[in-house]
Amino acid sequence: MVSTRVAVGEIKPHPDKIERMMRITVISMSSALVAMFFSGMAFAADASPNVVCIVADELGYYEPGFNGGRTIQTPNLDRLAAEGMRFTNLFAGSSVCAPTRCCLMTGKHSGHSSIRVNGGGTPLRADEPTIASMLKPLGYATGGFGKWGCGGRDSTGVPEKHGFDVFFGYYDQVHAHTYYPPYLVRNSDEIPLAGNNGGSKGQTYSQYLIHDAAMKFIREHGQKKTPFFAYLPYTPPHGNFDIPDSDPAWAIYKDKPWPEPARRYAAMVGMVDRQVGEVLVLLKELGIEQNTLVTFSGDNGGADYFPSAEHPRGVHSANKHPQTGVEYRGHKGQLYEGGLRVPFLACWPGKIAAGSVSEHLGYFPDVLPTIAEVTGAKALADVDGLSLVPTLLGEKAAGRSQPQHVFLYWEISGQTAIRQGTWRAVRPKPNAKWELYDLATDPSESKDLAVAHPNLIANFDALATKSHVPAVEGTFARTDRHERDRRAKVGQHDNPNAPDPLAPNKKAKAKKTAEKGSKQP
Repeated sequence: MVSTRVAVGEIKPHPDKIERMMRITVISMSSALVAMFFSGMAFAADASPNVVCIVADELGYYEPGFNGGRTIQTPNLDRLAAEGMRFTNLFAGSSVCAPTRCCLMTGKHSGHSSIRVNGGGTPLRADEPTIASMLKPLGYATGGFGKWGCGGRDSTGVPEKHGFDVFFGYYDQVHAHTYYPPYLVRNSDEIPLAGNNGGSKGQTYSQYLIHDAAMKFIREHGQKKTPFFAYLPYTPPHGNFDIPDSDPAWAIYKDKPWPEPARRYAAMVGMVDRQVGEVLVLLKELGIEQNTLVTFSGDNGGADYFPSAEHPRGVHSANKHPQTGVEYRGHKGQLYEGGLRVPFLACWPGKIAAGSVSEHLGYFPDVLPTIAEVTGAKALADVDGLSLVPTLLGEKAAGRSQPQHVFLYWEISGQTAIRQGTWRAVRPKPNAKWELYDLATDPSESKDLAVAHPNLIANFDALATKSHVPAVEGTFARTDRHERDRRAKVGQHDNPNAPDPLAPNKKAKAKKTAEKGSKQP
């Protein structure tokens, strides 16, 4: 295993030196792409492997049992970790839902991606490749089931225009804020759900239908021996924190001494765990588990839900080590460690060593080139990720050593962060001074070393400038159905005069910002 704890010294921000470093990176990536081509040919000589990519919305780093969680039972995820590889330093693409999904699907970091806001339906551009569109020329069946977040209906970003044969669930993220919507969306068409009208009550729990559709897709193509890509961006445990009382997971947590939302959240994680187990059983039943790469992760850092005097970082300790008490600073929406650190597993029986743990430093953009290599797909040139195959399968099997990122880059809502070795630079808001932390000695980012290392700060500032290009979003041909989906959250889908459900939140945030600004000297 290649260690990621690289010592990084004082790097003078001379433009020529920075340019040389970037050229070396390009050359290294080009070499990696050549290696990926020949390695991909070797993989393609076998039966084309299936890929199942499962994402649990907002699951915190320390919440699952395999990462030390104590309050929520995750036996199936723990088994997946025991039979595959657990990553300790594989980060989200962004600290919020839509941008992180864009990074995952396109292989780009958030300085190059098209979706950098979290409005709910901001679309990919029409010409943007995704994992699914990359696999279609190889004859893969491609299905998505859950929350898309990369383009509302009638936009250039709908999944069926980006390589998916079928996508069933929610296109817009606001629509996904209810588990009892009046309808779900399948390839831009509405599928009515009986007895539902948004909110937290109804007769048809959406996640059951979404999971059943995913299972049907896997079964159908597994029986046909058709290679498939199943993307399962499941909405639970994201709020609303709702789960039927009849669900077996609720029985485990309904009497716990926590606030009801914390109990519901735990049950939702338990439900996802059960459903992951059902996917694994199905792969084995179909006789395809040894020809299927399964990945599982959260989508962004934990939100520190359900804090109290006893548990200031939340009952379920998303960003606080349950045993040592060491905390990761920040949470969802921020670019400190706590906003980007996610649980990440990969399992491929017979190829990935069981029970292995990797400290390799990577992030969501790495997923696309990894899938390209294992499937023999044509590698996309315009990506920021590096294939993880040497880490997953071993350098001998891959035929080369694991390439390392020169740095990782994130930006969102005026925040910027860079990770280089154990150094971490954060600019928490536009025009703010850079903060600098050495994670080797300060994993909680509590001691700002920026003043002591001006050369490093200058270097990181130059890297940030080079890493950012203006975002170019996709477009909508019309917006009425997209707006209808958002109103469906509260059962107002048939009322075009009803306000956007997020409007009160936007007003509250604006008022809070104004009040905060008025208190500043």
